[in-house]
Amino acid sequence: MDPLAKALEPHLDALLPELEAIYKDLHSHPELSMQEVRTAKLAAEHLARCGFEVTTGVGGTGVVGLLRNGSGPTVMLRADMDALPVVEATGLPYASTVRAKNEVGVEVGVSHACGHDLHVAWLMGAARVLGEHRDLWKGTLLAVFQPGEEVGRGAKGMVDDGMTERFPRPDVILGQHVMVGTAGTVGIRSGTILSAGDSLQVQLFGRGSHGSQPQTSIDPVVMAASTVLRLQTIVSREVGPLDSAVLTIGSLQAGTKENIIPEDATLKLNIRTYDEGVRDHVLSAVKRICCAECAASNAPRDPEFTPLNSYPMTVNDAAATARVMEVFKARFGEAAYETAPAAASEDFSHFGRAWKTPYVFWFVGGTDPGVYAKAKAEGQVNRIPSNHSSRFAPVLHPTLKTGLLAMLAAAGVWLCDGESAGHA
Repeated sequence: MDPLAKALEPHLDALLPELEAIYKDLHSHPELSMQEVRTAKLAAEHLARCGFEVTTGVGGTGVVGLLRNGSGPTVMLRADMDALPVVEATGLPYASTVRAKNEVGVEVGVSHACGHDLHVAWLMGAARVLGEHRDLWKGTLLAVFQPGEEVGRGAKGMVDDGMTERFPRPDVILGQHVMVGTAGTVGIRSGTILSAGDSLQVQLFGRGSHGSQPQTSIDPVVMAASTVLRLQTIVSREVGPLDSAVLTIGSLQAGTKENIIPEDATLKLNIRTYDEGVRDHVLSAVKRICCAECAASNAPRDPEFTPLNSYPMTVNDAAATARVMEVFKARFGEAAYETAPAAASEDFSHFGRAWKTPYVFWFVGGTDPGVYAKAKAEGQVNRIPSNHSSRFAPVLHPTLKTGLLAMLAAAGVWLCDGESAGHA
C-alpha cells in the first residue's frame, strides 16, 4: 500500500536535523520572485550531490534535476522557491532581515511569508533519500525547483523555455503547499482544489484642477470611489448564489495633496473564481462597470486595463488523486482528510496543462496542534497568522517530516508500481 515511504521512514529521522538547518538557512535568506539566484544555486548543488543530472536557468532561475533509475514511470515533484515583499514579524531567531529591490527598483523587506522555504526543503529531502535508496524504486524522477510563483510567471516561464521538449514527459506531476491547519495532517481532494486568480490594474482618467474649483475638473477620485462601490455588486448581484467568486480592490491610489484634484486614479483588483464561465463573466463585468462609471463622469478617455498576473484553476485529476488519497490514508490514517477547495491560487497546473498529463496538489498543515485545536474550539481559526501574513510561521515539527513523507508516499504510488503507473 505504501511501500516507498514505509521503507524510507527509518532513514528520515537522521535526515531531519540537516533539513531543518537547510530550512532555517533558506528562511533567513529569502529572495523575491524571479530573483532566486542563491536558492537556485543551493538546490542545483544539492541535486548534483544526490546524483541527478542538473539543468539550471530554466525560465530564469528554475532548476530541473533528472534521475534515471531503470525502466518505469516518470514522476515530477515540484517546489516553488520565491519569497514575498513582506517585512517579517515572527520574532523567530532565524527570522529574515533581508531587504532587496523589487522589479521597479523600490527597496522592500523580504520574507518567506508563504512557506516556500519549507517546500524547497521538502523536495531537497525527497531528492536526497530517493537518490540514496535507488534499490527501492524504478523509473525516472524529475525534481523541479520553480521560480516566480508569487507573480504567476515562474511555471509558464519554464514551459515557455522549452521544458516540455527538453525533459521527459511525466506520467504524473505532484505538488504540495503548507497551509494553516493541524501540523501532521494532509488535505487533498479530487477536482478543483485551488481557484483561478486574476489581478489587473485599472487607470481612470479625469481632468485635474484646484480643489477650490471642482467645476473645472473631472474628478477621478469620485470616479474611483463610485467604481469601487459598484464593482462590489458583481459578486452580490451578478454571480449566482450557488456559484462562488471573490473580488478585492487591494489598492486605490490618487493625488498628492488635499487641495489638488488629480488627473487620474489607479485601482488594483484581484479576482478569484472556481468556474471558467463565472471567471469570464466577472472579468467582463469589471470592464463594463469601469467603462460605464467613466462615461457617467464624462471622463476624457476610456479607462486603461493592464493585466498584472493570471493563475489557472488547479483541478486535480480524479484517478491520480484517488491513488494518492489511498496511500495517504495508509500512511497518515485519520490525519489524511478530504479538504474543501481553497480560495488561494497557484501556477502549478501550468505544467500539467502544457504536458497534458495528470497532476495532483495537496495541502500540509503547519500549525501547532495545540494552537489550532484551541483556536478551533473558540471559533478563532481565522485569527491564526496565515500565508502572506508577516507573522506566518509554520511549526517545524512534525511539519517537516509530514511533508517529506507525503511527497515520498505519493511518488511511490508510481515509482513502486511500474506496470500500472502510466494509466492513472
